[in-house]
Amino acid sequence: MAENSGRRYRVALVHDWLTGLRGGERCLLKFLELYPQADIYTLVHEPGTTTDEIDKKVRGTSIIQRFPILRKNYRALLPLFPFIARTVTVKDYDLVISLSHAAAKNVRLVNCDKHICYCFTPMRYIWDMAPVYLGTVRAALLSPLLRWLQRWDRNGAQGVDHFVAISNFVASRIRKFYGRSASVIYPPVSSRWKTIPLNRPETAPKHKRAFLYAGAFVPYKGVEHIIKAFNELGMPLWCVGSGPLEKELRDQAMPNVEFLGTVSDDELAFYYRNCRALLFPALEDFGMIPVEAMMSGAPVIAGYYGATRETIPGLRPWIREAWDPEYHAGVFFPPPRNKRGSKQRGLSARIVEAVRTFIEIERSFERETAIQAASRFTSEQFVNGWQEVVEAERMVDSAGITAVTLREKSSDGHRKVVPFNSKPHIQRVSTKV
Repeated sequence: MAENSGRRYRVALVHDWLTGLRGGERCLLKFLELYPQADIYTLVHEPGTTTDEIDKKVRGTSIIQRFPILRKNYRALLPLFPFIARTVTVKDYDLVISLSHAAAKNVRLVNCDKHICYCFTPMRYIWDMAPVYLGTVRAALLSPLLRWLQRWDRNGAQGVDHFVAISNFVASRIRKFYGRSASVIYPPVSSRWKTIPLNRPETAPKHKRAFLYAGAFVPYKGVEHIIKAFNELGMPLWCVGSGPLEKELRDQAMPNVEFLGTVSDDELAFYYRNCRALLFPALEDFGMIPVEAMMSGAPVIAGYYGATRETIPGLRPWIREAWDPEYHAGVFFPPPRNKRGSKQRGLSARIVEAVRTFIEIERSFERETAIQAASRFTSEQFVNGWQEVVEAERMVDSAGITAVTLREKSSDGHRKVVPFNSKPHIQRVSTKV
């Protein structure tokens, strides 16, 4: 799109789907604060499921928006994503920002100058985590389809001018699957978690103090292993959330495990602040919940893998690390395999051991240490990080709204990223492609 100082700078935000208010949608709201003039495009939009602010900004959707039954079952249309994404046309914008964990980065751009992808992760269910999402047998049977989808996803990634990942873990996945470099800017976590008025839930839990699991009851979250661990430990456990595994988990759980259903943010803040520690065994690309818990002053017991290695300053007992209450905000349990590649004990056994380690140091845990650890991920840090990337990539226009010139090539013809001075809230992962 040609430069024209006499017109308004046009920005489009592209989101995979708008069917609920989760971490990705909260990031979208933050981008709307940065670019209040922006329009939103998405594959599927269910009005009333996010916020009025988002609903009012939606300008375009995919072909499946016309068919209510398809809108309700859009995830089942995965094999058709390459075709569905191309029915979203984003036209005549100076800057396109796609917020993508699936197909947002692959929509059709017409006469648009620059495209930055804020990547939550390369599509998990077609790449390395297909067996987790689809089941081992089903993933094997669908391997030809998955390989085709992988080629489509990788090819679509080459149309992005610049990737910004939500963690170093995601940046490494972008490099592995797309062969692309990425900046790293962690997503914003509201600081209000440490100031929400502490009101007891309407339906009070039967245990005054307990360990806590908060999140969806789905296989990759590992909640079934937490239940198994606490069946053995016999200690009180609060389970906040819902999902397809709920009935099975309730059947497995002993009386010390309490299911509390879906709760409001105010109620969740109560559980964060009153729990002994949050349990978080999932392999996540960032992991909003443990950061929220730390912002509330709660310790976290988590797996030493994925992005939790970046976000949680946890004790690693298996390397005989000494507990430091001024640094550690929780306890890690080891990954499934050690450095030599040998398989560790089962996940529930590793959780049991980590809980017992935490109990030994629990009295010396400092709430302020957890809050300080989470303060790296505030909205202010996100905005500063994004603005620094914007400035570093020479994104300036006469209206005072950012413009983009990102794509450069090195002398050998390969794409490269313009270097900039990194600060703590921005990290770089670079590779030549």
